[in-house]
Amino acid sequence: MNVELVKIHKYFGAVHANNDISLSVESGEIQGILGENGAGKSTLMKILSGYIHADEGVILLDGKPVQIQSPSDAIKHGIGMLHQDPLDFPPMRIVDNMLVGHEGGLFPNKREVVKALQELQRQFDFNLDPEAYVDSLTVGERQQLEILRLLWLGARVLILDEPTTGISASQKVKLFETLKKLAKQGMSIIFVSHKLEDVEGLCHKVAVFRQGELVGSALPPYVTDNLVEMMFGRVVTLEEKIFHGCDEPAVEVKSLSIEDYRIQIRDVNLTINHGEVIGLAGMEGSGQRHFLRTLGGLMRPVGGEIQLRGRRLSGKPYRDFLDAGVSYVPASRMEEGLIPGLSLTEHFILSGEQNSFFVDRDQAVVVSQERIQDFNIKGIPTSTVESLSGGNQQRALLAMLRNPVDLLLLEHPTRGLDIESAIWIWGKLKDRCKQKTSIVFISSDLEEILHYSDRILVFYNGKVSQPLDAATTTVDQLGQLIGGKGF
Repeated sequence: MNVELVKIHKYFGAVHANNDISLSVESGEIQGILGENGAGKSTLMKILSGYIHADEGVILLDGKPVQIQSPSDAIKHGIGMLHQDPLDFPPMRIVDNMLVGHEGGLFPNKREVVKALQELQRQFDFNLDPEAYVDSLTVGERQQLEILRLLWLGARVLILDEPTTGISASQKVKLFETLKKLAKQGMSIIFVSHKLEDVEGLCHKVAVFRQGELVGSALPPYVTDNLVEMMFGRVVTLEEKIFHGCDEPAVEVKSLSIEDYRIQIRDVNLTINHGEVIGLAGMEGSGQRHFLRTLGGLMRPVGGEIQLRGRRLSGKPYRDFLDAGVSYVPASRMEEGLIPGLSLTEHFILSGEQNSFFVDRDQAVVVSQERIQDFNIKGIPTSTVESLSGGNQQRALLAMLRNPVDLLLLEHPTRGLDIESAIWIWGKLKDRCKQKTSIVFISSDLEEILHYSDRILVFYNGKVSQPLDAATTTVDQLGQLIGGKGF
């Protein structure tokens, strides 16, 4: 299906989110859309997929103008969108999630649904159990489920918004293979990203957005510096690697053992110094998230000890970890980190310390304005968190952190952020290291782990490597360990 967006405008108050954007995508084509956070990429895709409506402009499908009033309307026209945060129902089974949005009557034939699911899986070499619950799946598997559901519902145009955020390298390879197959079958693919290497390795052409406008386009072979300059108006480079740690221990992990029904981690020993940054690498589901959540008091270990500044925390409730100066930033922003419907001001009130019975709303607005300015959040104090772009939601999460913090635990801290924003966020995090905050973080980006970590732990199927010196470790060595070689 050929898609054409003509002179699209969208306003959010005084913000001109999409300014006179025209874009065409032909059948069988993978169209990349690059841009910094808040550039208007997701807004345009939400217009095309029916989540919001344009203030001006026309959508043409195979040359015919259409009115798309809702996501269900979009899927009837053959347009499906895979969002940055999967829109599924974790407490439900895969087969039941497949039925969401399907007009199959009051009593759908689940046997037929399972058969259709298995046939689609064979095409793309997926391996999802229809009876499995969605909350047991990795992010990559949840993406596979959403792709299968949209195809089953009849999608001929597939929109993907930052799909490689939070998935492993092997899952990304699988996703790209799937998208290439779909394009060869005549589907139109729109791939929204801020990751240059993903767009360059996959897309037939690229459109670049900046501050709500379409500022340029490119065809292979791509020149990375040219794309970066179009995105930001200048070339962006990584800052020099700086070490802020000292030899004074802050966290002692002794013979720590963790179990759940999927994985077992045994006898982890680690000393984390003040101001040190520890990166956790590994295939998704290898145990690094269990380890991080245990350090944050969100999971209880089955054995061993966690001590922060000599204070024993293992086995204590989450509140004790908070009181001891531990903060946790989750990857699932809208599920665990933020509360839909509440404004930025209300989030800063909830995350701050209350010294009186009544909330001083005027002071809260002042604090909110300061945080918004300090963290360069594209919003206002009354903005609800769901109205923000994914990158600005991430900035809001980091702006909610208390100061000082002794141990900061982060899942994918630059998830959904463009390169300039990622550099800026890490500048903020390194400032905390200067104040002796210890940081432990998970990332699927090996370059990020190598550049910002002082030491690295690699997880493989519950096994944990000895700490590696990030300064002397290469991407290839890290990749070998992640694949299980050398354990």
